[in-house]
Amino acid sequence: MVSISLCMIVKNEEAVIGRCLESVKDLVDEINIVDTGSSDSTKQIVAQYTDRIFDFEWIHHFAAARNFSFQQATKEYILWLDADDVFLEEDQEKFRALKNSLLPSFDAVSMNYNLSFDSEGNVDALIRRNRLVRKDKNFQWIGAVHEYLEVGGKLMDSDIAVSHLPLSHDHSRNITIYKQLIESGETLSPRDTFYFANELLDHGQFEEAIYYYELFLTSKQGWVEDNIRACFKLADCYSNLSEKENNFIAVLKSFEYDVPRPEACCRLGYHFMEQYKNYEAIFWYEQALIIKQNPNAPFQNKSFSTWLPHLQLCVLFDRLQQHQLANAHNELASSFIPNDAKILHNKKYFERILNNEQVDS
Repeated sequence: MVSISLCMIVKNEEAVIGRCLESVKDLVDEINIVDTGSSDSTKQIVAQYTDRIFDFEWIHHFAAARNFSFQQATKEYILWLDADDVFLEEDQEKFRALKNSLLPSFDAVSMNYNLSFDSEGNVDALIRRNRLVRKDKNFQWIGAVHEYLEVGGKLMDSDIAVSHLPLSHDHSRNITIYKQLIESGETLSPRDTFYFANELLDHGQFEEAIYYYELFLTSKQGWVEDNIRACFKLADCYSNLSEKENNFIAVLKSFEYDVPRPEACCRLGYHFMEQYKNYEAIFWYEQALIIKQNPNAPFQNKSFSTWLPHLQLCVLFDRLQQHQLANAHNELASSFIPNDAKILHNKKYFERILNNEQVDS
């Protein structure tokens, strides 16, 4: 069995840090917590789980703090988490099994990162992150904001998931750091350019976000997944500015980087649906259901290949008076989110419509 050090950076996390540590305390051999300036009871809560608490002066650079946290590890492998992350019970069991069977020849293990859940508690958006790494490889974190862990060697993709369950979020922190970097004269890397554009979009600064998304894409140095996401986010900027044609063009631009993704198909379907071009919309929503994504794809939003296209096809076939087909798609959507208000409303609607059609016939 391998030994594992947990390494975390925290600041003012009293609301969530206990929940996180409770879910992982029995999975690791050592807990290292690096505090970057808490003024609440974070340290007191952490002290119930470990005495390995270290202070790090915050210098507005996440990679620097994470690298310092990794330096505190004394075990064979390092696991990293954020304070608002947890291992759900089934993932705790999977982690124990991995710990018992992991061969030391593996340099890094990736895990799913569950970002959001639907109304039924099912994961509907996730990404894959390198989560467990060998200490002796000295892998480094890179980036002041939206930092990433640069790994290499022999890698394993596991089916374990870390679930992100935030209670709150500092919305101004990241954009402030990026603006400080720019004001200091630093040139943003392509990756930072993309993430800065994301922050601008989240803050409603759509014109400026468009500039940075275009700057990122024209650099031709982006990771293919970020390129595709940039196209979709560029489309969102244009949508917020009511520029429908540019929205459409931005979605189509994603085809330059890979086969159409279910999200692109749904976006195109909606473009035609708004114009009451029903058959064109049906084509694209059906494509969203046909396309199969790699189960280990780094970014996944399952709604675009499950309930969402079915629900939209329900509306479209209803427009065409094809009520049985519309009802069938509503039932298929219901198999994913059975208690959704729209689906329950549709069930009553189609029960009445189909009964009337049977009487008329």
